[in-house]
Order: sequence, then structure tokens, then C-alpha cells
Amino acid sequence: MAQKNEYVAAIDLGTTKVVALVGKKTRGGKLHILSHSKTPSKGIKRGVVLNIDETVKAIQETIEEVQLQSGIIFDEVFVGIAGQHIKSLRNRGYINRDSVDDEIVKEDIQALIRDMYKIPLEAGEEIIHVIPQSFIVDNEVGVKNPVGMSGGRLEANFHIVIGQVASAKNIEKCINRVGLKVEELILEPLASSAAVLTEDEMEAGVALIDIGGGTTDLAVYYDGVVRHTAVIPFGGNVITTDIKEGCSILQRQAEALKVQYGSALGDLAPEDKIVSIPGISGREPKEISFKKLANIIQSRMEEIIDAVAFEIESSGVADKLSAGIVVTGGGSLLRHLPQLINFKTGMDVRIGQPNEHLSADSGEEINHPLYSTAVGLVLKGFEYYLEHPRYIQDDEPEVVVERKTVSAPQAVKSAPAQSFEEEEPRKMASRKSGLFDSVKKKFTEIFEENDSEM
Repeated sequence: MAQKNEYVAAIDLGTTKVVALVGKKTRGGKLHILSHSKTPSKGIKRGVVLNIDETVKAIQETIEEVQLQSGIIFDEVFVGIAGQHIKSLRNRGYINRDSVDDEIVKEDIQALIRDMYKIPLEAGEEIIHVIPQSFIVDNEVGVKNPVGMSGGRLEANFHIVIGQVASAKNIEKCINRVGLKVEELILEPLASSAAVLTEDEMEAGVALIDIGGGTTDLAVYYDGVVRHTAVIPFGGNVITTDIKEGCSILQRQAEALKVQYGSALGDLAPEDKIVSIPGISGREPKEISFKKLANIIQSRMEEIIDAVAFEIESSGVADKLSAGIVVTGGGSLLRHLPQLINFKTGMDVRIGQPNEHLSADSGEEINHPLYSTAVGLVLKGFEYYLEHPRYIQDDEPEVVVERKTVSAPQAVKSAPAQSFEEEEPRKMASRKSGLFDSVKKKFTEIFEENDSEM
């Protein structure tokens, strides 16, 4: 039998763009992006789907393009989720085991995780992720992996990510309408972290800031474990709106000004340089100084950084972040932003790109902070498949269509939905039963062949 996890497809639903990627792992363990597509997003605001039809249209366009480019037809995808409805909390759970001498097994950890899904929530909320942070075995604290140890009482501290049911359902509805199935919803800052952070940074302590168009996502790591996550409902779009209103120009002109001439530090902007903006419908052009533009950007960016700093303080490990801050996303490309963040927080800052995980032939275009979340979703997809392998018969034909054609094919199947943490015992039993039946069938065929030869 052969493992059926060769390709992973992911969709990043952003406020300004929808990105789709298809990737595979190389022999060296690097990620090779086979195709990618980006299209403007009009139906999403601050990470939340507000217009189903517009969002479906954008998803359809990106999916058709990546399937055409890669020659791979898929029907299951990993999708990012963010939005101001996202919140996180810490909780502790425990189980008392029947025998102190028996070794702790993965099923014990799964039992702890399942218990976390039973905690009371507000109406309309659901748990997206349950992430173990550390374990305690018979009062022995700081255990990272208790499997194989002996003990009567197993405790664990968890980081729990919570979101609105309606928001998740709307995302799934959009994906389903283009004929796809959501394999797993993944919190976007966790995906971005997988793409741009190193293991050393996560061990030393680091804060990942992903500045998108509608939201600014945060993930704080220490000792190799995520300690805090947050989604701040402000991003690059509010800066563009401030420029539009402060300079009395059009939205598209404000966006172009921000990208081409903007700076996050007013003190570094030249006072003698101006840019001329064409007037609306034949009116006189407007002249805007670089200094004024930078001051507008800095004022709003400082508010975003202050909100991020508050969340970092709430993590409880703010004084342990030896690796400082890594900033990524489209908003990270703003001139002098690392200097402003360093000035406001006193931490070291670097721009995060997914280059460490990408193969050399993935293309330079994809090695960009703009694609950090999408690349991270593909990486998280491979992690998911590693924990949930599926197998096919060796004689089953491989499903790959000719490059530059999208005719015919049956779809490339992926693993069943729901994460390791969310899987219900009933579904696990069903999956094991299906695998057993498949193996049983294969052996029956072998014995029947042997009997016919005798």
C-alpha cells in the first residue's frame, strides 16, 4: 500500500486577497510550491466573510488557476481562519489513571484533549484548537511529552483557541460552494508561525506579528510552545483609509501612496519631497509631502503596535522573549516599520519570510511575507497528514492530470476532516474499521490468487 498524502492544497482567505497554493514535499524535506494564485478579495472584512457570493467568486478563480497550472485536481483544502471574533484562554485538565505502573500512552493525552472540548462556552462559540503546553505527571512539572512515563495522575496545561460558529460555517459554506471540502480550519497566526519562525526562536521566546489588510495576528512562543494568540481587528486597510481621509484622495490613490512612498517614521521622511496626485474628474492635482504622509502612517501604526504590545504583556512571558519580534504579512513591507516597532517595544525585530522551508525551485515570488500564511497552511497540512496517514492500494492509479489541462479527472483525495485534537472516538473507530476492511480485502485477494494457482 502507498501513502496518499503527496499533495496539500491550502486557501488563505484575506481581507484584501484570496491566495491558493498547491505544494508537495521534496526528498530533502523542503516544500515545493507547484502552483499558486492570488486574486482580490471583496467579500471579506477584518477576516470575516460578509459577502458569500463575492468570496465564492474569488475562491473559484484562484482554485481554477492553481489546478490549471499544477495539473492536479483536488477536492479537500486547508483553510485559515482569523477575525476579531477569535479569542484564546488557558485551562488545565487532569485524569486519574487506573494503574500507576502502566505507561502513559497517546490515548491518555487524547482523553485530556477531549475533556477540554467540554468546557463551557458562550452562546455561538466553538473551540478551534486545543494545544497542549506542558504536562504534569504525579506532581512532576514541566514534562513536554509524557508518553512512556509511569504515573497515576496526568495533568496538562492547554492553550485553547475559540471562535464564532457562524464565522467558521460561512467559511465552510464558501469552500463547499466551489465543490471543495474543508479538511481543517487553522488559526492564521499559527500557520504564519510555521512558515517564518525557526525552532531556535520558538525555544528562546518570540512574538510573531502578521500584519494583513484587515487584521493584525499575533502568536507568542516560549520554550517551543505557543503561549498566547490574538487577532487585532486593525491592519493595513485602516492606514490606507487614514491617508485617504487625511489627504482627501481616492482609496486606490491612498493605497498606491502608502506602498510606493509611505514610511512608518515621520522623522525619517524628507521634508522637501512631494508627490503629485491627479485631481478627481479633471480637478487640479493635489501635492502631498512625504513628511505628511509618514506622519499619518506613523500615528495609526503606533496604535496597532500598542495593541500588540498589550497582548504580548498578557501572554505572561513578555520578559522572556529573547528572540524578540518577527513581523510578516503584506503590511510588514512598510518602510522603517522594524525601526518603529523596535522603538516602541525595545525588542529586536526582523522581517519574516518563508524561505527557510521552501525548495529552491519554488520560485522567488512565493518567498515573500505576503504568502507567509498560505505557505504555513500547506506546512500545517503536511503535519496533519503525518498524524493521520491514509493508504491506497498499490495498483490504484495515481491521479495526476496533464499540466495545463483541467479535463476529466477524478479528484485527489485527502484525509478526513477534523484535527488530531478534535477527532471524536467514534470517528477514530470508524477510520480504524475502514483501514482494517481495506487490509482484510487485500489479504483475501492474495489468498484467492494462491488458491487458484494450486
